[in-house]
This record gives sequence, structure tokens and C-alpha cells, in this order.
Amino acid sequence: MDVENIIYHGRIKVPYKWYVGETGSRFFIGLRDDKEIWGNRCPKCDRVYVPPVKTCWECFVPTEEWVQLKDTGTVESFTVTHYSEGVAPKDVPIIYGLIKIDGADGSFLHFIGDVEPGEVSAGMRVKAVFAEERTGSILDIKHFAPSNE
Repeated sequence: MDVENIIYHGRIKVPYKWYVGETGSRFFIGLRDDKEIWGNRCPKCDRVYVPPVKTCWECFVPTEEWVQLKDTGTVESFTVTHYSEGVAPKDVPIIYGLIKIDGADGSFLHFIGDVEPGEVSAGMRVKAVFAEERTGSILDIKHFAPSNE
């Protein structure tokens, strides 16, 4: 008997929640309560992760040392979206950037704001702009804005 794959292309959005664990919770509580960005350091290779991870991706050892980081960083790469996909809580155009936080070894994806798309560049210095009302999510950082620091 031949089996035919049937694919349904729907536009259903399924809201869900998940537990971020002890490590993620500490990171989000720092954003929410104190407007602080925290990462953690690997005791073997000295790599600093933000957002923090429970185990080093390189050495596979627990990362238990917490490091408070600056709220500034550098745009490593970026893209501009000129259409709404219905997920991002922003109006178009939306600027997404890979931000390397000062003192961290990796980068993470977030919004870039307070700037026109044509003015964004790789290597641009940015600073975190925190939301007025914070709820314990990555959106407690409203976006990163250009900085002279």
C-alpha cells in the first residue's frame, strides 16, 4: 500500500507557554526587575553567553558563574522586513539585528529601533532601550537604538 503525504498549509496561530528553567528565569527577572543584562561564563573556556545557557556549547560543562553585562553592544548583522508576518509586535519596516553585547562572546537576535533602515550598518554601536512596562520576557528590551558609547 502506497502512502501519500498530505500537507495542509494553514495560517493557524497556536499560542503556547513554556518553562524557561532556572537559568532563563534569572535572565528574564534581571531584565524585568532591574533593567540588567546578565550572562554566564564557562569555567573551562571562559566564554560568556547571553542569553545565558546552563551548559557551555563548546566544553559541555555547567556554566554557573553569572556575569552582569553592559546594556551596549555592536550590530554584527541585520535585515529589514518590509511586510508584516503577524508575529512581531512592531509596525513595518522591522529591523532585526544580531547584537553582540559588550563582554559577551556570542550575539542574539533582537529589534533595532529609533533609526531609519537605511542608517543601520554592521559595526554600528547600539544601546538597549527597555520597555516602560516589563513582564519578564525578551521584549522587556524594547529594542536596541544607535549609541555613541
